[in-house]
Amino acid sequence: MKIKKGDSVIVIAGKDKGKTGKVLAAFPKLNKVVVEGVNISKKHQKAKKSGSKGQVIDKTMPINASNVMVNEAGKRARVGKKLIGGKFVRISKQTGKEI
Repeated sequence: MKIKKGDSVIVIAGKDKGKTGKVLAAFPKLNKVVVEGVNISKKHQKAKKSGSKGQVIDKTMPINASNVMVNEAGKRARVGKKLIGGKFVRISKQTGKEI
């Protein structure tokens, strides 16, 4: 998976297509990412104390990593690897710049 935590991404498919956000968490084994402000679902939460009420909270759920692309200067970019100084570095396929 070429998308990592902290990347700025654009959603390219699904109900939130076109939205941008920052990756909050990445799950490489599941091939999923959690993007800030994308794929929000309502979760009913039980009352924690006897006197308090339960509530409905908004929770960002993971989406498939294939539905997002890295956002580079407002445009989406494909990600590749390049060997620089004995280390592999992620680069943009379009510009060749390091991500």
